[in-house]
Amino acid sequence: MKRKLTVLTVFVLVLGLGLFGSASAGKLQSQLTQESTLEQIMKRGVMRVGMDTFVPWAMKDKTGKFVGFEIDVATQLAEDMGVKVEFVPTKWAGIIPALLTGKFDVLIGGMGIRTKRALKVNFTIPYDYSGMSMVASKKKAAAAKKFMPKAKLRLFEDQAQAYQELRNDNVHAVVGSAPRPAFEAANYPETLFMPMKENFTKEPIAFALRKGDFDTLVFFNGWIQTKRDQGWLQEKHQYWFGTRDWASLVE
Repeated sequence: MKRKLTVLTVFVLVLGLGLFGSASAGKLQSQLTQESTLEQIMKRGVMRVGMDTFVPWAMKDKTGKFVGFEIDVATQLAEDMGVKVEFVPTKWAGIIPALLTGKFDVLIGGMGIRTKRALKVNFTIPYDYSGMSMVASKKKAAAAKKFMPKAKLRLFEDQAQAYQELRNDNVHAVVGSAPRPAFEAANYPETLFMPMKENFTKEPIAFALRKGDFDTLVFFNGWIQTKRDQGWLQEKHQYWFGTRDWASLVE
């Protein structure tokens, strides 16, 4: 009888631990859900999107309103979630720190997936692909070929300034994210040209999120995959990158 009592006691103890463990897991799950960015967005009714201005990813039209590929993506995402979207323009150099400190909920700003960046943020699956291309001065092209080994590299935080320097004949060429170099060559055909017609790199572009937010990451991945399968992302890409139908909005 004593042995049976002991076994029964152990069984009750194990069962109790199991119930305790389930309760703790449920409480933890509830806490994680409440703290997720997705849950905060839904409660707030507004999704705050970090971005910087890059043609044609995000630009201001003649009325001062943001337009562009990223703007369409973020706006559609918010609409599908049933919330409003608030764009938070942020200088590129400080855009990841701004995300980490909670200045906005998600970074949708043409950011490529890179190893060092992935150590700081979580990336979704790619929703688009970009690459680097070059636009050069016709006048200085010959000299550039001859003296390229001695070329000086100048870095600009503001891409508009870099292309202005090219148009002013102060630099031989500008290497930048597609399709801006092609647009520059098309807009100034008498002075600029594309030495290479194809991009010389391919970079996956993704949303960036703060680490430790699995629920939000899974939701955004599902949304991207759905929009890709429906052909919506491809249509938007073609409009903003494959045509200049939108040029009258900003010029």
